[in-house]
Amino acid sequence: MQFGIGFDIHPLVKGRKLVLGGVEIPFELGLDGWSDADVLVHAVIDALLGATAMGDIGTHFPPGKPEYKNISSLKLLGEVKNKLTAAGWQINNIDATVIAEKPRLSEYIDPMREQLQQALGIPIEQVSVKASTANQVGALGNEEAIAALAIASVQKAK
Repeated sequence: MQFGIGFDIHPLVKGRKLVLGGVEIPFELGLDGWSDADVLVHAVIDALLGATAMGDIGTHFPPGKPEYKNISSLKLLGEVKNKLTAAGWQINNIDATVIAEKPRLSEYIDPMREQLQQALGIPIEQVSVKASTANQVGALGNEEAIAALAIASVQKAK
């Protein structure tokens, strides 16, 4: 069994949708980035790529490439899942935490888990998503950004 850690952070800006874990969340600000800037999915992607020593999200999906402009990060996650499968890897589980002062995310946790589970093709019991705040400390605590951390475990398919 192998493990990988992923982290992502994006600034909050006006004029963008807020998408976390593939779920559009009503909020007056959204995350700035080349794709949909879904920090949760980006952290999961990096955790999976790290667990398999296959690089990182920027290597596979470089910002600035027109085909990735405003793309759903769930599509990128699906591509990563296919790459892992082709290389003989099986995903055991994902555990992720979103760090955001606002909005409150509790009602969106289960829909986020479902979106991740569907994209990865694993049972929902193997996908954990949690939410936390930064206790009003730093850019996260000052509502300037949202971040996510993820860990993935994988093993060679039998």
